[in-house]
Amino acid sequence: MIDIINLFTRTLSGFLEASLITIQLTAVGLILGTLLGLIFALFKISQSKTLRSIAALYITIIRGTPLIVQISFLYFGISSVIVLSGFWAGALALGIHNGAYIAEIFRGAIQSIDKGQYEASSSLGMTKTQSMRRIIFPQAFKRSIPALGNQFIIGLKDSSLVYVIGVAEIYSIANMEAAQSFQQFEAFFVAGLYYLALVMMFSFLFNRLENKLDVEKVR
Repeated sequence: MIDIINLFTRTLSGFLEASLITIQLTAVGLILGTLLGLIFALFKISQSKTLRSIAALYITIIRGTPLIVQISFLYFGISSVIVLSGFWAGALALGIHNGAYIAEIFRGAIQSIDKGQYEASSSLGMTKTQSMRRIIFPQAFKRSIPALGNQFIIGLKDSSLVYVIGVAEIYSIANMEAAQSFQQFEAFFVAGLYYLALVMMFSFLFNRLENKLDVEKVR
């Protein structure tokens, strides 16, 4: 226990900087993933066969290949076409990867809305776009909050994989500390504490959001 406390104190500044990078990676990846998820969810439920095929291809490829391969591909594989920094290669990979899962979350939530809602909005003279924006998507978003919360937490933990391209996030710092001090147990235990703190923060924010939406729904 004393060794863990000593390592925690000695590496505090390094792990705090790494935690900030982890948060930034996760934030960029999840914002991009949410945007891609919404776009491809709409493609998936589109009446256009071409758009549905594009969405199905994207989701199949991304969900069928490991994230660590996608990160490596964006950093090493396309370097002859465009050179990305480790941070942006990792953030883009996280965004593209999460987008495939978020697309299915949004698709399921949208399709769970009763068809009578579409008919009611149509009878009020709304176009399909207006109906989706004003009636369907707000309800679908509320229903998707629990699943989105889980996916965001998974995205946070998945950010540890960018250590393979040299980004100095939490796991990377723990790995370097373990190699230098030979305190493997203590280094990874401390890293686990930082990840746990970030996950608890995300969980708290999503629980607040879910409770707020529930209150508004009751009102």
